[in-house]
Amino acid sequence: MRGTLRLKAAAIIREVNSRMNHTIVHFEIPASDVERLRAFYSRLFDWKIEKAEGPMDYWMITTVPTDASGMPKEPGVNGGMMKKQEPSQTVTNYISVESVDEYVKKVQQLGGKVATPKQEVPKMGYFAVCLDPEGNVFAVWQSIQ
Repeated sequence: MRGTLRLKAAAIIREVNSRMNHTIVHFEIPASDVERLRAFYSRLFDWKIEKAEGPMDYWMITTVPTDASGMPKEPGVNGGMMKKQEPSQTVTNYISVESVDEYVKKVQQLGGKVATPKQEVPKMGYFAVCLDPEGNVFAVWQSIQ
């Protein structure tokens, strides 16, 4: 499933979302060769990129220091990396919103499209992947309060 968040990522997003409004709270980088791209970003920016627990092939990207629970200790955005689901898949930024349902309507009213309808990340929140009028991909994220 394209854009699926790991539970740990969703917990981090939920915490950051409670502190910020309508900002990027997570990003995902798709890769044809995850190990090659992991090595590239690790060496280029000194990002910590580790395989997430669980059955899904998903890697957590730490770009800013985090505390013991994985929460950012300073401003910045952490993300994830996964195997590409399709050759044209691009980086997806997740933007916090109060309601995925309301923002999906706004996206459509303003000339955008919904690429992946609202989906739940159990016990964490909801997201929908959208396209802006130029075809750029982004996602809206609503934490469960």
